[in-house]
Formats: sequence, C-alpha cells, structure tokens
Amino acid sequence: MNEHFDIYDEALTHIGVKPRDAVHRDGDWHRVFHCWVIGRDAAGAAFVVLQKRALDRDFAGKIDISAAGHLEAGESVCDGVREIEEELGLKVAFEDLKPLGMRIGATKIDDFIDCQFCHVYFYECNLALESYHYQNEEILGLVKLPIEAGLRLFIGEVSSVKVETHGLGSDTMELTTDDFIHSVDNYVLKILILARRYFAGEKQLWI
Repeated sequence: MNEHFDIYDEALTHIGVKPRDAVHRDGDWHRVFHCWVIGRDAAGAAFVVLQKRALDRDFAGKIDISAAGHLEAGESVCDGVREIEEELGLKVAFEDLKPLGMRIGATKIDDFIDCQFCHVYFYECNLALESYHYQNEEILGLVKLPIEAGLRLFIGEVSSVKVETHGLGSDTMELTTDDFIHSVDNYVLKILILARRYFAGEKQLWI
C-alpha cells in the first residue's frame, strides 16, 4: 500500500494529504525525521554513526544520516523515533533526543522532486558498531566517522578519511566527500560542527 503524507505550503501550513509517489512527482512540501547518532569511543574521541544506503534505494550506495524517514499522514514528530529502531535496532525515547531545529531541504533528480521540512535531532550512543542491528533491506552497512577527521574532510584539508565499518566486508574503508549525498547547504559539515560543539558542552545548538 502506498504511504500517504501530510503536505504543506512554503509557510508550513497544512494543505492536505497525498500518496507518497504523487508528493515526489509534484514536489509537495512534507515533513521528515532525521536523527544523527553521535558518541565517544573508549579514548574519548567523538564520532558520528552513518549508514551506507542499499544499492536499490534512492542515492544508492551513498553515505547517509544515521536514521531518517518520512512522517506519514497524521503523525507527529515524536513518531519519528520508530525510524531509529527500524533502521538501527535502537529503542529510543523521544525525550532522549537533542533537538537541533528544522532544516529546509529541496532536491530534484529527473522526475523525482523532494521538498522537505526536516526535524533534526542528535542521539548520543557509545555502542560499538557491532552492537547495532541495522535494516538489511535498506542499509548495506554502517560507518563510524570521527568528528575531527570529518571536519578536515569537509573543509578540504584532506581528500579522504579512514573510517571504521561494520557489514561492508572490511573493518575499515576510505571515504571522500563524493561518497556522501550532495547538499547545497553543506548539511554534513553543519552537523559535524554542531557535534563538536555538543561535546564541548554547549547547550544552544541549532541547525
């Protein structure tokens, strides 16, 4: 059965409900949930857990947000936590998330138009990658990107970084910026900056 989404105008005023396919065909604004899982390793170094998308999905094989998904018609943002459990196997209470505000995202690839109001959150988790039970149908595997190395990569100080992996046939791999889903607003870089600030103890964080 085709999912149905609430749709909105540019001012986030609700204007109706449409099937998923029609929403992406017509470029209707809709809401999504983004959760970036961050943590510290045994040495205290901060990292973000990312997923490598399955090859039969949009943005096939690209490195993506830890867990994300659409909010279906009638759902509130609190319902988005189901994505964390479905995709990563982590049962998380909404109250344990750190809100980062809303990101406005728009993408057009051929006839696919994705106009999103993204509710963005951090979730702090120090588990090893092997402890995750990720969704094989949508995710090829997981990577652990060190925050400081990721910052150097995205500001152009280095051309690649070595990351720990799980489920990808090797314990490590090299990543370049081309491995990530492109965004005109440097979304991943913004998240890495916010993660550094979070672990520095700052409380006022906003995307």
